[in-house]
Amino acid sequence: MKNKMLPKIRYLPFYAISALPMPVLYVLSDILFVVVYYLMRYRRNVVSENIIKSFPQKPQITRRKIEKNFYRHFCDILVESIKTLTISKRSAMKRLRIENPNLVERYLSEKKNILLYTAHQGNWEWLIFLPLFFPYRSNTFYKPLKNHYFNGLFKTIRERFGVHCIESTKGYKTIIDLERKNVVMMNCIIGDQSPVRINAKHWCHFLNRKTAFFVGAEKLAKKTGEVVLFPSFKKVKRGYYLLRFSLITDSPVSIQPNRIIEEYAGVLEKVILKSPELWLWSHRRWKLSA
Repeated sequence: MKNKMLPKIRYLPFYAISALPMPVLYVLSDILFVVVYYLMRYRRNVVSENIIKSFPQKPQITRRKIEKNFYRHFCDILVESIKTLTISKRSAMKRLRIENPNLVERYLSEKKNILLYTAHQGNWEWLIFLPLFFPYRSNTFYKPLKNHYFNGLFKTIRERFGVHCIESTKGYKTIIDLERKNVVMMNCIIGDQSPVRINAKHWCHFLNRKTAFFVGAEKLAKKTGEVVLFPSFKKVKRGYYLLRFSLITDSPVSIQPNRIIEEYAGVLEKVILKSPELWLWSHRRWKLSA
């Protein structure tokens, strides 16, 4: 009991915010939007440049609309993530609906592990609700934050419904150990960050530019034979999302080198073009040049 109470004491301000009703949280999100967009101007130059270069053919008024809608969505994600600290299972399953759960259930029931090759799209943080829908082990790879307080907060949020947070540097070894124990699982890797120069990378044409992608997800899939699925979000309305899984490959061992990455980049681009405001434009995604 004492161990369960420690996070609630340590993160009491966030639990207090999380306990507020969703309509109140969205009022806070609206206020936060004004602060972040107009007063702090948080990464406004980065977001604007990314959108301009990705959509050079769109008129300025349309690009500015995408920019503002992104910031509104970004603030919604912040309050929705905090809400995860106290949200009930019933409410979580009501707010996140899965369009095609049979695709996931089919592979897992056949004892085929799944690699969720995901992105900073929709409310990616709510992928932590997946254990509520699928009674199998769920892992997510992450890079620890330098700030220990907030690193602990995010781990508390992400592990609340049973997800296991695994440091990226320990990911491959952990997955191999679990496979040796015949554990059926889903492994979530976010693939749309910008690699650093020393990382192995593959270049794809993505959003109007040559873009570097990590190769780790494909390497893991080829070594383990995991089915590779891409989860994408549709925002039905504020606080309600529809999640859909797309098959990238169920035979990664035999697929051509870098093909998994290219398929991922292609399906992600289509999703972004359909709802550009739902992608994380504030990332310095194109730090590297080919």
